[in-house]
Amino acid sequence: MSGILGVTLRGMEALPVEVEVEITRGLFAVSIVGMADVAVKESRERVRAALRSLGLDLRGRVSVNLAPADIPKEGALLDLPIALEMIFALGALKQCPKALYMGELALDGRLRRVRGAVPAAFLAKKMGVPLYIPSENAEEVALVQGVEAYCADNLAELINNLLGHEQPRPLPPVSIPDLPVNADPDFADIKGQAQARRAAEIAAAGHHNLLLVGSPGSGKTLIAKAIRGILPPLTDDELVETLLVRSTLGMPINSTRERPFRTVHFSASTVSICGGGNNLRPGEVSLAHRGVLFLDEYTEFRRDLTESLRAPIEDGVITVSRAAGTVEYPSRVLLVLAANPCPCGYAGDPVMTCKCSAGDIERYKRKLSGPIMDRVDLQVNVPRLTPDELLSFDNNGKQPESSSVIRERVIKARKIQQERWREFNIVCNAELPERLVKKFLTLPDDARNFLVNMAAKLNLSGRGLSRTLKVSRTIADLAGDESIQKKHVAEALVFRQGYGRR
Repeated sequence: MSGILGVTLRGMEALPVEVEVEITRGLFAVSIVGMADVAVKESRERVRAALRSLGLDLRGRVSVNLAPADIPKEGALLDLPIALEMIFALGALKQCPKALYMGELALDGRLRRVRGAVPAAFLAKKMGVPLYIPSENAEEVALVQGVEAYCADNLAELINNLLGHEQPRPLPPVSIPDLPVNADPDFADIKGQAQARRAAEIAAAGHHNLLLVGSPGSGKTLIAKAIRGILPPLTDDELVETLLVRSTLGMPINSTRERPFRTVHFSASTVSICGGGNNLRPGEVSLAHRGVLFLDEYTEFRRDLTESLRAPIEDGVITVSRAAGTVEYPSRVLLVLAANPCPCGYAGDPVMTCKCSAGDIERYKRKLSGPIMDRVDLQVNVPRLTPDELLSFDNNGKQPESSSVIRERVIKARKIQQERWREFNIVCNAELPERLVKKFLTLPDDARNFLVNMAAKLNLSGRGLSRTLKVSRTIADLAGDESIQKKHVAEALVFRQGYGRR
């Protein structure tokens, strides 16, 4: 046996593929079996040309088997192991160390970047074997700790490494620093909207879902986009989690620890947001993992699409099931929604007059699904400022706080949460399971009695009550308080009784 193993992807999981090649006499033909898709079958032309560039000419009948035969193989990841196995079968390579090989071949033998290098690195680490990859994938694989990996620019270089003529190139060390975020827009540029600014800060600190409701031009989208500049940096573990999703799609890595921020248009399909398709690809809700998923003009989204987000935002994972199989992707997102208050957009506006009937407004509010709203912790009305306020507003003579100042408070609060929940592998208050809420988020008597009375008046569900406690804990963390107090509960309830409650 040559020990040459390839890789195929199933969701975010890399699976080993054993490549076998048999060359017999007869008219030239190359056949590839083992549930290979079109891209894999096309590799015969790429591999043949790459071997010719090394002076090797394939002759006879060439049979390539990809085992296990009952697992679908897709993409160009298997070009390199197929080429190496053919070279081994031709006798030009006498021995080959047991390792994982992946890479797409150019016709002249160059190795091109492929998707799935990070999942492959985790597989190699688990199996205890080296990983050989194209140089273009080196930077992302170098972020995976504890894996033995080597890179090469072309097939000839790799062959020389395997023959012992040259030393293989280990991956260069890579570290992603926590660089200052270039906040655009900056909260310092947003006039007024004190309540919305406060809600955005709480949302960023505890990873709580947020709804902004207001007239066109009131600043909803501006505030939502400004949240990006106050989010804490990704931790090492979170960085790897986001890297896994991006690598599965073949997307380049980020050079900073900035959290993902994905904006979705209301014309998007359910598959593009939740994931799926023939290859079971991750969707926007997974690309936004550990970051923000922003749905502008939320009431314009189709009902089936919004309802499909219920489980992912609650559980932190999304299961994609198709005829091709079932895979799981992470979906721990901070969901930010923006909507108008009525069909015409001007209900409660100080300048424009609303032209909608009571029935129109009621039907419009029904688009804000009750189960979804129950999962939105902070619901805020964003009133439109008058032209006079926009041009002369000076915040009582003080400059509005910048995003950098707010971000420092958010980072401090998030560190408190990480330290508190470290033993449970939880990084923020919004992730707390119900068993930990009951055990650790206890209240003094005055705060408990206040919450019980208000919960009855607001008809809070069990989920709503639990989420109110989590928001209260985040508010207390921002204030630096050890325990939740009545004032923290009161502020959390103010944001809980926002737009959309019926």
